[in-house]
Amino acid sequence: QVQLVESGGGLVQAGDSLRLSCVASGSIFRIHHMGWYRPGPGNQRELVALQASDGTINYADSVKGRFTISTDQAKHTVYLQLTSLKLEDTAVYYCYAVITDEDHGIKTYWGQGTQVTVSS
Repeated sequence: QVQLVESGGGLVQAGDSLRLSCVASGSIFRIHHMGWYRPGPGNQRELVALQASDGTINYADSVKGRFTISTDQAKHTVYLQLTSLKLEDTAVYYCYAVITDEDHGIKTYWGQGTQVTVSS
């Protein structure tokens, strides 16, 4: 069993910064990639950022230049540094990880979500 636990959300003003963290724990054999989603238009999930185990990084166009994803593979942790926050960044941010567990099954795991609220 694998669990993802997020932290770091909160209430900030426009232009401020936040750092989100997500730690994966449990029967982890290999983490293929980790990242962050948030609800987008029509409540569809919007990929905010991901980092693969080979270092490849992708960002949503809406956050490029403002958000930075990083991982600590030894700690099974992914971070998301949010800067120059805008009102439209308000959302619940969900961490995910694609993991091969110790039974060699590949699954996608999700965290419980952390609320980011940006006020004017």
